[in-house]
Amino acid sequence: MRKVARHRLVLLVWLMLFSGAASRIAADDGSRWLVSPELLEHAKLKVRWQNDLPIGEKENLEKLFILGDRVYALSDRNYMVSLNKATGSMVFGVSVAPAGFPILGLELYEGGLISVIGNKLVEIDPETGAENKAKYLKYAVVCPAARNSSSFYVSGADRRLHILNADNKVPVFEVAADNESLITSIIADERSVIFATDAGNLISIMPDRPKRLWQFNATDAIAGPIVRDGMSLFFASEDTNVYRVDIIDLISASLVWKYQMPGVLENAPRVTQDVVYQYARDKGLTAIDRQSGKFMWSLAQSTDLLAQAHGKAYVITRVRTLAVMDNTKGKKLYSVNFAGVSRYAANTTDSQIYIADERGRVACLEPIE
Repeated sequence: MRKVARHRLVLLVWLMLFSGAASRIAADDGSRWLVSPELLEHAKLKVRWQNDLPIGEKENLEKLFILGDRVYALSDRNYMVSLNKATGSMVFGVSVAPAGFPILGLELYEGGLISVIGNKLVEIDPETGAENKAKYLKYAVVCPAARNSSSFYVSGADRRLHILNADNKVPVFEVAADNESLITSIIADERSVIFATDAGNLISIMPDRPKRLWQFNATDAIAGPIVRDGMSLFFASEDTNVYRVDIIDLISASLVWKYQMPGVLENAPRVTQDVVYQYARDKGLTAIDRQSGKFMWSLAQSTDLLAQAHGKAYVITRVRTLAVMDNTKGKKLYSVNFAGVSRYAANTTDSQIYIADERGRVACLEPIE
């Protein structure tokens, strides 16, 4: 009898251990998803890919960027990971600067990456993450640099736009707004350079000489970067308006519409083919018809657009949910728990949704339909 009892005790202990291990395995398997696939089905979404980035135990993911066919993730210790946008596979992982160094912007120009690290203008190899060329600047930089085939355009804290030769980064000339206001955003192409100021000026100049082409004035500072789509410029102003200004020809531009928001604007609008999305502090996100400038819908607690597809807007909220909005009917269709999501990249070019958490889990979601 004692022998049978001992066998039963051993069996019981073994079953308890096995049950505990199985529970841990099940828990681990369930927690590996940034967002549960079952929850996503409710919003007619699926996980296209998920990747766990190789960041340190005491390191946090800080930012996500979508540039070309890559997703770039930057940690709070300036470790950068490049992922293939379609598959999520890792292209490179490299420390681009010592921890604590400020990194201002990450831009793509003809397959190369441009950034300002500290007071250094750098070009980064998109295949390896290696620094190709660099130029130490004698002034603090205010906003991300812009580039065309001939020049770099850099805004300094000295309230000057510095134009540098693209090949050797030698200074070529400088310009400033007539009111000496701070230059806060720059876009450049082969025909013109357009910059915004904290006084509300939108100024276009020739790319190769200090000649002004045209100027448009809002009544207060331009908030966030200018968004250009074709010949249309979209921007938010601290005067509470969202603007659409169209370039008519090289020497003129015209206001198409402006839409007054119900609160203070601090961020640039998100612009898609048919909708302009603008966030206002404490008021949420508002959708505006791109052509007419008329109201479509507004959602309290929402903070930003993640993507748009098939007439639906996928919006992240302050309470960490994903809200799916019907742009035609102007109503919320459904919402999904996004409690684990704390980082994202707004995507205005296609239907993919890119989300992450601070520990480095990055996922790409896509509509099922």
